[in-house]
Amino acid sequence: MGILGATRRDFLKVVGAGAGVLAGSEAVGRAAQAGSSATKQADAVREQPRDVPVVHHCDICVVGGGSAGVFAAVRAARLGASVALIENNGFFGGVATAAKVNIWHSICDTAGEKQIIGGLTVEVLERLKKRDAVVLYKANESRYAVFNTFEMIIEIDELVREHRGIRSFLHARFVAAVAQDGTMTHAIIEDKSGRRAIAAKYFIDATGDGDLIARMGLPFTKNDDLQPPTMCVFIHGLDEVEKQNPGFELGRAIYDPRYPNALKRSFFWSSQAVGSPGTRMVAGTRVNGADCSDADQLTLAEMEGRRQARAIRDIVHDNFNAGQNVSLVGLSSYIGVRETRHATCLDRLTEMEVLEGVRFPDAVANGSYRVDVHHSNKPGLTFRYLDGTEVYTVPGEKPVRGRWREPREKDPTFYQIPYRSLVPRGSKNVLVTGRLLDADRGAFGAVRVMVNGNQTGEAVGTACYLALKNGLGVADVDATRLRQTLAEGGSVVI
Repeated sequence: MGILGATRRDFLKVVGAGAGVLAGSEAVGRAAQAGSSATKQADAVREQPRDVPVVHHCDICVVGGGSAGVFAAVRAARLGASVALIENNGFFGGVATAAKVNIWHSICDTAGEKQIIGGLTVEVLERLKKRDAVVLYKANESRYAVFNTFEMIIEIDELVREHRGIRSFLHARFVAAVAQDGTMTHAIIEDKSGRRAIAAKYFIDATGDGDLIARMGLPFTKNDDLQPPTMCVFIHGLDEVEKQNPGFELGRAIYDPRYPNALKRSFFWSSQAVGSPGTRMVAGTRVNGADCSDADQLTLAEMEGRRQARAIRDIVHDNFNAGQNVSLVGLSSYIGVRETRHATCLDRLTEMEVLEGVRFPDAVANGSYRVDVHHSNKPGLTFRYLDGTEVYTVPGEKPVRGRWREPREKDPTFYQIPYRSLVPRGSKNVLVTGRLLDADRGAFGAVRVMVNGNQTGEAVGTACYLALKNGLGVADVDATRLRQTLAEGGSVVI
């Protein structure tokens, strides 16, 4: 149960009997409970039966236009499939664009010696590089690319527009799945033109939240302790504050209890806003206990995330030299959701398989991003690394370092994601991608990042094409042929 069932004790608190003011993530929101009661008491409305026009026929329909969904559509179109690409926002890119998370992690192994990721991730970064819209970094064990979010939006537009086999549906919300004998036949959307249907032979759930599989009745799980979402914000003027306040650290200041609007301690990170000198992308907010696959909780989580974003600005503005020049210059149009539903697939990827670098015969993606678990029941987060070390870190406290296993002479330097973790049990023609894959809590902490999701998108787009070409169910796609086709398209297959 979620907030409406009053079991998530660390979500949004509304203070003042009639104030309706969102004031933090400490308890179950009374507003959401009130909404639930009103819903139960309301009369039902029976809609008149209606025919929904089928406005497009295609081979593959991708529901969700984040980078994983876009890459699925592009790879399928390049192989010759006709594709429909459905996105709720007015632009593609998902977390990279709407949520303003402007970092893609390393395409190399942990030693920095071997490239393990290729395909469309590298292609898009190269395209952005030509526009001076990406900066590559290397810091300790981390390697990552920071990009201009707005250039990314337009570049993905161009990538999609280059493929005539893709028909885009923006500002379109997927609302229902139509199936016959367990096979999905149509995706129904609502957009500015009304209620419309798209017919396809294969479907890909790239919604992140599993909206398609939930409406299809395919199995999924949901952890009780969901990793919390974050509302990212662009803030201008922090560089000058740092110059005029020796020792100033934003990641300490925003959690300092001396300030009445201090945030609850969680975790903080920030990055350069490429192309905008003096501006930084800040990710210091957390909305604990929010299940963003629930409409009411998503609404309150986004409002609470924005409240926290403003609090970050106000703490600096009101308490530090040069703070009067600090301002909010950009907000996410959608909160960055880490975790909601997980598809129940043919195989669940485990944390030990990730940390031990297990190789799979049906591997379709490689990754080196550490296990990264954001806690909702305590501050901070836990990192686990392939070299056997681990760190628990909380803002303002000394990191607690240890080991999850004893040292070895040789450590793995990357891990893999198998195709079978993208095939829902009982599915005939539906695949999943991105953070919807089947993984346990620890494994998910590593594989959920975008560079990994991008690869799974390319994999399921390719798999749908092969299933289409050979008249197969998605579970029957030959793994060897899938990996070969991915390699031919530029993916790194190991």
